[in-house]
Amino acid sequence: MRGTAAGGSRSSRESRALLQQQQQRRPPWAARPGRWGAAAAAASLAALCYWNSLRGEFVHDDVWAIVNNPDARPGAPLAAAFADDFWGKGMAENTSHKSYRPLCILTFKLNILLAGMNPFYFHAVNVVLHCLVTLVLMYTCDKAVFKDSRLAFVTALYFAVHPIHTEAVTGIVGRADVLACLLFLLAFLSYNRSVDQLYVGEHFPPTASLPFLLLSLFLGTCAMLVKETGITVFGVCLVYDGFLLSQNRRRLRNGGVHQRMARQPAASLHPSLQLSSSSRENGKHRVAHKGTWNSYHPASPEEQQRSSPSVLAVELHLSFCRFLTYSYLLAFNAWLLLAPVTLCYDWQVGSIPLVDSIWDVRNFATFLLAGVMLLLGLHCIVAFKKQEHREVLVGLLFLVFPFIPASNLFFRVGFVVAERVLYMPSMGYCILLVHGLNKLCTWLNKWRFTAVTTSALLLLLFSWKTVKQNEIWLSRESLFRSGVQTLPHNAKVHYNYANFLKDQGRNREAIYHYKTALELYPRHASALNNLGTLTKDLVEAKEYYTRALQLNPQHNRALFNLGNLLKSQGKTEEAILLLRDSIQYGPEFADAYSSLASLLAEQDQLKEAEEVYQAGIENCPESSDLHNNYGVFLVDTGSPEMAVSHYQKAIQLSPGHHVAMVNLGRLYRSLGKNKDAEAWYKRALKVARKAEILSPLGALYYNTGRYEDALKVYREAATLQPSNKETRLALAQVLAMMGQTKEAEQMTSHIVMEEAECLECYRLLSAIYSKQENYNKALEAIDKALQLKPKDPKVISELFFTKGNQLREQNHLDKAFESYKVAVDFNPEQAQAWMNMGGIEHIKGNYIAARSYYKKALHLVPNSKLLKENLAKLDRLEKRLQEVQEGG
Repeated sequence: MRGTAAGGSRSSRESRALLQQQQQRRPPWAARPGRWGAAAAAASLAALCYWNSLRGEFVHDDVWAIVNNPDARPGAPLAAAFADDFWGKGMAENTSHKSYRPLCILTFKLNILLAGMNPFYFHAVNVVLHCLVTLVLMYTCDKAVFKDSRLAFVTALYFAVHPIHTEAVTGIVGRADVLACLLFLLAFLSYNRSVDQLYVGEHFPPTASLPFLLLSLFLGTCAMLVKETGITVFGVCLVYDGFLLSQNRRRLRNGGVHQRMARQPAASLHPSLQLSSSSRENGKHRVAHKGTWNSYHPASPEEQQRSSPSVLAVELHLSFCRFLTYSYLLAFNAWLLLAPVTLCYDWQVGSIPLVDSIWDVRNFATFLLAGVMLLLGLHCIVAFKKQEHREVLVGLLFLVFPFIPASNLFFRVGFVVAERVLYMPSMGYCILLVHGLNKLCTWLNKWRFTAVTTSALLLLLFSWKTVKQNEIWLSRESLFRSGVQTLPHNAKVHYNYANFLKDQGRNREAIYHYKTALELYPRHASALNNLGTLTKDLVEAKEYYTRALQLNPQHNRALFNLGNLLKSQGKTEEAILLLRDSIQYGPEFADAYSSLASLLAEQDQLKEAEEVYQAGIENCPESSDLHNNYGVFLVDTGSPEMAVSHYQKAIQLSPGHHVAMVNLGRLYRSLGKNKDAEAWYKRALKVARKAEILSPLGALYYNTGRYEDALKVYREAATLQPSNKETRLALAQVLAMMGQTKEAEQMTSHIVMEEAECLECYRLLSAIYSKQENYNKALEAIDKALQLKPKDPKVISELFFTKGNQLREQNHLDKAFESYKVAVDFNPEQAQAWMNMGGIEHIKGNYIAARSYYKKALHLVPNSKLLKENLAKLDRLEKRLQEVQEGG
């Protein structure tokens, strides 16, 4: 309430008070046109400070809450957002973090529906919401906090530029905090408007404004469904209303109104105020970092009863240390608001050491904060007795209540310090800061210019820090690298940075940061597991996986990796057990199903393998890789028609799944549907221009006689992957087929220089030399291939058949016959060798032997016209010989 006049009669004082309160109810924007300019300035400053955040990517938790969240996809049912947690897991599941924010998920869903997965529009929405919060805070301060609208404007400026907001505004998942804050303010304004008339006039109490009361209840509930801390607006309204009720009673007594109070308690105005505020702020990393703070928790009562006195003393000490540490964290958060110099996206795993002694110097900060809060509380009480300084009350309410769910004092949350949760409390900080600066200006009087200059300088520093902090949040690399630079003693930031480096293929740097994380926190099982995946030494890798499982026997990825390692070593039974355990402890881990099923298929346990695939698809229906791998299994087991549907499902789930597209193309190629195969290969190339996609398309063109197209495709593939021997060899084969034998010879010879035991290279060189009619070199190439001693009888047969052809070209018919003979010895179904043997005997005049060989070849290829013609020639020759003999 604004203060009344100090002098004059009672009636005149009440008239002036009534007039003043009626003016107060008039919208400030209508009262002073200049306030529109102030609003535009505040919103513009907020937008300018976060303009550079629009270039940002999806980073950190954005990937899990948006990109990988099935509930955020346009095709997902709306009910899923209300049934699952913030990360897309069922609220009833053990792995759920219980962070219930369905309305925030719906805003992500709307973003994707309207603009796709472009991060620009996600950031733009966050910046717009921050500007709106700034404007509504300014309106709130002008309406219900400060008597001077200029102070409301300055408060909005400080809020607009405060660097503590960067995680909430620039980090896309911080939208939960920003939107909840907006709804928090609107609910408070609605409640304030609903009870505003209760304290006006001589008659008390008149009827409250029910529409505004219901609106406040609705907005507060929406704030709670955006983020759990939104529920604290009901507590703020309750305490605020209680203070106003107490103040109004005093005003009525002083004014001589002697009416009996018949008004219900303020709590009855909001049925929801009776709700428990036990909504937990369950962070993304709650389970992952449980071990970091386990030492802060005392043992259960049953354990304490079984413990010895010395153990009880240790437990009491740990409990005392936990109290000291959590108390210090309050002071630490207050310091982040007061002086946001050191900011980091993650304050866990060693960032803030345990306060384990009453003599720890950090306890001074705790006592100092307690003293300041006590003085502010007393000041608030004294000010209200004098009916002034409502800003102290609102500032304290906005500062304290929204922070209670994140304080760790009443119930555990999933983080130590999180800058995003200070977005709402910073409103109270800015109100108290401006109130203090205003008092300072009043006290200094003639030094007011200096105080104003200092305030302006602080705004500039905050703005500069915010813009610089936004740069850190633009990409995963800049964010994770900044964490290492800011908090080098934080094990988790080293671990996150190592994960990024691993994804980028910078394995040496990743290993360094994984090992640094382990030095800081030796019980980091995931760091040990990831180290195992990077080391090339299988013995060392096995040791890392084993140590990870000793720390966490249910670490499903360590079980998976160790299982695959044993699988590669031929220890099938052990691998199967480990992979089954990996599925048991991670039923949504799709890779484990694929690995186990492929291993079972290798052991010819096809029925069990199919059951594993089907179980995986049931538990991981969104896994495109699992559908693709099941499709491969179905093709291998003779069910290509079923495989088509799973390849298509993989592509539907992941439109950029080029592997499934290539597999579908290969399947259509095997079915003789070359046009469909070509279409899928080309579609895959639109996703990624990769050699592994170009090569099967080149093979399709080559096998269908489209040599020009094949040459173009293979050249591109060889350019993209110049070290790939198969691609270059295929290119040389196309060149040889098109008569460009010189280039083909040069390319093949280079491959032989790199790999002297390239069997296919010698076969191709033989074909190239044969085209060049250099039969001696062609024969040398075949002999070199035979010296490699291939194990496949069919390959040996082909080599001897090719050697026989070279010998025949040189008219060494006897040697050629011997080579063909060896060829059919290794592969009796080599029809061409039988036919060539028949041809040699035919030339020599051994017609009976020639007919025998021709008939063996015709038996293998009964539709061969050439064989039938040769047999017909034999018939005519034999008939002519018979006629000659009869005539003679």
